[in-house]
Amino acid sequence: MRSLTLSHVARSFGDAVAVRDISLTVPAGATFGLLGPNGAGKTTTMRMILGILAPDRGRITWNGAPIDAAVRMRFGYLPEERGLYGKLRVRDQIAYFGRLHGLRRPHDDEAAQRWIGELGLDEYARLPCGELSKGNQQKVQFACAVVHGPELVILDEPFSGLDPANADVILHALRGLHAAGTTLIVSTHQMWQIEEVCDTFCIIAGGTVRTSGTLDELRAAWPSRRIEVEPNVPALRRVLDGLPELHASAMRTGNGVPSALVYDLPAEADVSAILRQLVEAGGVTRFERIEPSLQEIYARTTGATP
Repeated sequence: MRSLTLSHVARSFGDAVAVRDISLTVPAGATFGLLGPNGAGKTTTMRMILGILAPDRGRITWNGAPIDAAVRMRFGYLPEERGLYGKLRVRDQIAYFGRLHGLRRPHDDEAAQRWIGELGLDEYARLPCGELSKGNQQKVQFACAVVHGPELVILDEPFSGLDPANADVILHALRGLHAAGTTLIVSTHQMWQIEEVCDTFCIIAGGTVRTSGTLDELRAAWPSRRIEVEPNVPALRRVLDGLPELHASAMRTGNGVPSALVYDLPAEADVSAILRQLVEAGGVTRFERIEPSLQEIYARTTGATP
């Protein structure tokens, strides 16, 4: 099984430390979310994987062996910055990037046309890329990254410049690549868009790994949960306020009127016992235990919230 492994990788630029110590493994065929704030070291890490930058120390391997030029030809890269030739037509641009990665005629044109159709670019195929909107340029750049059928694709902010409809097009394409067995590394600040797409996540900050795992594993390590209870009545508030391990965090409102009691509780709290006490106290119309979102886990892990 092919996999990507980084072992104690570090990289500095003069006195500025971009990556302090990164160790991670991306399993073959996984869709791997690489998350972190600006300046966390994500782009530097991705560029070291691709050989654009060399690590100061540490080891990067693909299938247990160092990554050489021949292996990199089987990788694809979508950079955050635009990297298109403005005067080159869309179809020619995509086919050209295919040839750079070893496709031969007519397979380059066939692959380009397939991705033009997949991404809804048919009406723009003969236009110069410089005449396209930012969103359509991003789709062209995505096609350039995957046209050669790479084993590993690294995508840095793939949803940049996309409206919701075109973001869904890219998400659909990512699911297709995943189903075909392609290993994907996706770095984005749009966490709600990849929460259901990625198998595994790695959150980095300050050039180091803060946490990693599946979403279920990250949630299992989360220190607290949240419950919402309706209706907002004194009898139910007295029960909840009388439980020492709970504290009120907010009130959800409907039409401007407080309608739900919102409390935080430790992850190990006996939710069934709490519900029994509430039922005994009065008419509970809704009781919901809410798992933390990826955004909440990210914010706590990187220090974005207290």
